[in-house]
Amino acid sequence: MGIEAAMPTDWVLTTQLQRVINWARRSSLWPMPFATACCGIELMATACSRYDLARFGAEVMRFSPRQSDLLIVAGRIGIKMLPVLQRIYEQITEPKWVISMGACASTGGVFDTYATVQGCDQFIPVDVYVPGCPPRPEQLIEGVMAIQRIVDQDRIPPRGPDGRRIPLGIAVQPAGAGVARPVGLTVRA
Repeated sequence: MGIEAAMPTDWVLTTQLQRVINWARRSSLWPMPFATACCGIELMATACSRYDLARFGAEVMRFSPRQSDLLIVAGRIGIKMLPVLQRIYEQITEPKWVISMGACASTGGVFDTYATVQGCDQFIPVDVYVPGCPPRPEQLIEGVMAIQRIVDQDRIPPRGPDGRRIPLGIAVQPAGAGVARPVGLTVRA
């Protein structure tokens, strides 16, 4: 995977090296937006100067999955777009993390139709849920900070017996509200 795989595990320096590696990963996330609706506008607002996502280490949005390690799914996903989303997820290099931004990406939102996917977590593992319709830029920043906490603690999600990644499924708390959990979501292994 990287330098940590090349280092012997019996060195005393390994634990400190792992902290440096986690710090570097945490401080340089490369997000790839998969924005299909109104949440994409809030995603763009988060990257602008007023909210400045760059201060949190996610400066440049990459539109190539091979250059990214964070996938932000924002907006509703149609059945015809689902294979594209799955292919993009497969092309992102390990370690990779996923943020589900908004009610439509998390649960299908108000679009309960045959042509709309009722939550992207049914098809790709999601690490952090950002609730809202659309969520405020501050909530997305909190979602990125939750990913950074995951990376900093070296909580790269493990793989199950079938080789699929086990998601963490953390819900971000909206501003000025109690604990938020996307309605009807179940984390699938």
